[in-house]
This record gives sequence, C-alpha cells and structure tokens, in this order.
Amino acid sequence: MLAAKSASPTDTTSPFPPDPNSKASTITTVAREIHQAGHTAATVVVDVRDPEQIQNAVDETLRVFGRLDVLVYNSGAIWWSSVENTPLKRFKLMQQVNPEGLYASVQAVLPVFGRGGKWKGRIVVVCPPIYSRFFRGKTGYAMGKVGMSVLVKGLAMDFIRQERNEMAITGIWPASSIESAATEFNKSEDKSYKKDLRKPKIFSDAILAMLRAPATTVNGLLDTDEDFLREKCGVTDFSQYAVIPGSTPRRIMPAKFPVLEVAEQDDEGQRMDSTKIRASKI
Repeated sequence: MLAAKSASPTDTTSPFPPDPNSKASTITTVAREIHQAGHTAATVVVDVRDPEQIQNAVDETLRVFGRLDVLVYNSGAIWWSSVENTPLKRFKLMQQVNPEGLYASVQAVLPVFGRGGKWKGRIVVVCPPIYSRFFRGKTGYAMGKVGMSVLVKGLAMDFIRQERNEMAITGIWPASSIESAATEFNKSEDKSYKKDLRKPKIFSDAILAMLRAPATTVNGLLDTDEDFLREKCGVTDFSQYAVIPGSTPRRIMPAKFPVLEVAEQDDEGQRMDSTKIRASKI
C-alpha cells in the first residue's frame, strides 16, 4: 500500500513514467509503474497530521491485502534554519508531520501486529542516528527528527521488555545525500552538485536488507544505508549507487556515532507505569 498526502488522476500522466523527482510523480504513478512491472499495488491518500486518516490507511490496507506486515514511515516536513529564523508555525508543522505522525502511525499498526497474540511485524523509520552536529543550523527540524529516533530506541526497549522477539523497529538515514525532489529543489543550471549524490536504490536496498534480517539484529538500530550494507551485508563497492558514474559522493554523516548505552543500562530501579497507576485509582 502506497500512502501520501496527495495523488493524481489515474493513467493521465504524460509522458509516463514521469521524472521521479518532479511533482508529476505521485503514489498514483508509482502504483501504475508497479502494475506494469507485473506486481500489485494500491494507494490511499493520507495526511499524517490526522490520526483518523492514518487509521483509515491501515483499515484500507487490511481490506485490500488482508494483511499488514511492515510500516515504512518516510513522511517528513523540513525547514533548515536557525531558531530565530524558524517561525513557530513552521516548527509546529514539522512536529505534527515528523514525530507526531510517526507516533500516531505506530499506534495504529501495533494492534494489527499483535493480533491473536502473535506479535510479528516490522517498522522502519527515516530518522538519524543521534549525534550533536545534527542539531546545528536546523534545531527545530532536529528536535522532531531526533524525537523520532528516540521513539525507535524506546519502542525497541518495549518490545524487549514484553518479549516480543519477532517485532522490530529500525531507523535508517542516508550516509551521503540521495537524489530526490528535495535535492533538486531550487537548484541552478550548474549540475556539478550531482557528483555528491547517490541513487535512491541504495536506500531501498538497505531497507530491504533490514527487513530480511532477524528482528533481534535490527530492533532499536539507528543506522545509515551505507553502514548497514557494508557491516551487515558485506557490500564493499558502492560505485553502482553514484548518480554520476565514477564520482565518490561526499559522506555527510560522521564516520562513527556516539554510543548511547550506559553501564547501568539495565538498572531501571522501580518501574513506573502510568496506565496501571491510573487504573488502580479508578
């Protein structure tokens, strides 16, 4: 099931297929390409700021396919600027689309993954490993994106606590910039910047590899596409992913990320559960 805020009229896009980085490329055209390749796809329009629309997308997925195995959350609002130059309205939009939309989507799919007490499913979130340089020059955006990373880490701990060993939530982020509508926005005629871009295929290859890995291997992992393919899949040659053949796209992520775990990682003291506390007072 393909979901996005907007779609386009069926079978009217010309030329077809459209440039994937243009406004003509929508979930409708992508579904048509999938059908032409001999596979099955369906679409649903969703504004992730509306929990009811998210729930409708889940319901529609079950209606059309009879199952839901994976959620990939790639929705995002972006504004990179200083705190002073990030209007509150723009800040609120980023929080609604990024962490709040993810949270609502996770809450909508968890009951499906847990049907019959089986608890089997995967969630992949486009969010970064946590490190301080990420905050620079885009604090409002970083607050939401790092919030998504915290959800990955926290929900993964829930799965471990609850012994849901076939559940996993994983975060993925590009090690080098990936060609997309965002990278093409407001670019000049000078195309030299493309030497630092990779094809989207590296991202899809990494996500598929994460989904094929054992749940316990990727649960709670915050990783980049390149690092996962290299360290977990043995990929050493990344030249096939360069937009400009022969170029070596600049790595925008640190070579190493800080370790978040502490020596007292498993020492929680007395656990608190607000749900149980509230229930005991009713």
